[in-house]
Amino acid sequence: MKKITIAIDGFSSCGKSTLAKELARRLSYSYVDTGAMFRAVALYCLRNGLIKEDGTKVYKIREFLNEFQIGFEFNEKRGYGEVTLNGENVEEEIRSLTISRIVTKISGSKEGREKLLVIQKKIGSDKGVVLDGRDIGTVVFPDAELKIFMTAETKVRAKRRLNELKGRGHKVTLDQVEENLRLRDYDDTTRQESPLKQADDAVVIDNTNLTRRDQLSMVVALAKERMVDEDILD
Repeated sequence: MKKITIAIDGFSSCGKSTLAKELARRLSYSYVDTGAMFRAVALYCLRNGLIKEDGTKVYKIREFLNEFQIGFEFNEKRGYGEVTLNGENVEEEIRSLTISRIVTKISGSKEGREKLLVIQKKIGSDKGVVLDGRDIGTVVFPDAELKIFMTAETKVRAKRRLNELKGRGHKVTLDQVEENLRLRDYDDTTRQESPLKQADDAVVIDNTNLTRRDQLSMVVALAKERMVDEDILD
């Protein structure tokens, strides 16, 4: 079977990362969480006073683009790469609700997207990779052999996100999480730079009522269809 590029886009807390990790393990592919890259940049901004926790103060990203490096550090126990900021593993810190509040301010920056786009394209250039984010199938890899667009009801997504945050020790309410998701959905779909939208050739998966196992089986089957070398069939 030939190696392919798999792009998974969709709304926040639809389980994109969970699916992408499981899919990458099943196929023995590399996994890249592009959303985590933007979260790491948001963390850098917060740490250095370039943005307030409510997102009201944002300096021009172009002024500090060369001051940070984003990478991935493989965690053998978890089976996937965790994001690093200037060599520091920040996987846990970037998952807070505080970072969720400000990350759209960063992801909407043209300069920031351009820098991370170069990194993302380099990582996925050899194929055999699963990437999840907001614009993977439309901007980063528009020629990806398999594109998935994920969605789910807002309340269902909020409950999933709440459980994730509580599992990490964060004290938040369901109302806070749901409001954050609504704001992120609006920002993601209306921003000028690379807004979230479904690629014309993407397979849409509404996982409101799907189990993780059923969803994974569905996508594995789609991937294997596209991994068949057509030259061999001829």
